[in-house]
Amino acid sequence: MRLRKSTAVGLALAVAALALALVFGGREESGRAQTLDPASEGRPSVEIIAPRNGARQRDRSVVVKVEVENFRLAPGMFGTAPQLGEGHVRYSLNKVPDCVDPAKLQQAIESPIGRGRLVGRSFDYAEFAGPNGVLAERLGTAGSYSPGTRTSIYYHGLPAGFYRVVVNLAQNNGATTPYHDVTNFEILAPPGHKPRQCPKGKVSSADAAGLR
Repeated sequence: MRLRKSTAVGLALAVAALALALVFGGREESGRAQTLDPASEGRPSVEIIAPRNGARQRDRSVVVKVEVENFRLAPGMFGTAPQLGEGHVRYSLNKVPDCVDPAKLQQAIESPIGRGRLVGRSFDYAEFAGPNGVLAERLGTAGSYSPGTRTSIYYHGLPAGFYRVVVNLAQNNGATTPYHDVTNFEILAPPGHKPRQCPKGKVSSADAAGLR
């Protein structure tokens, strides 16, 4: 009798546990949700794979290539309402200012509302960024960023100097997200042309870019 009673109690507990599992989404899923590390939940990410940071080249053009994970590029949804985990890429290419006043550089680095750097001339125009630049001018973002729905963008006609590329993932409506990456590269002066020498007391563009 005592054995039957304990068996009945155990069966009742098992049925109750099964009911709770069904109500809260199943045993395997609920257990996985409890043990998942928030950092491994598939957050979006973007990484610039070319040009590499510190790259030097004589070609006056550059193809910026990125790798996007856990984020769907959605050309057909461009300009529509935001949807979780989809959108497009913002490409920004700026020439690092030459011969920077060290006080201004330090102010930019320490600014709580800045991006920790001086922002020089933009190349996000149709003249330099091709179709992406045309779209930027149409949307009114020229001089700020070039929108793209592919994992690469081609810039051309760039003068010699140091450049900084900033890439952000953006929502369908253009609103930026926290997911971004940055790289710096140099376009070398043509053979026979000496690099510009900064006056005493000024910071070179290489130092401003953090490449020295």
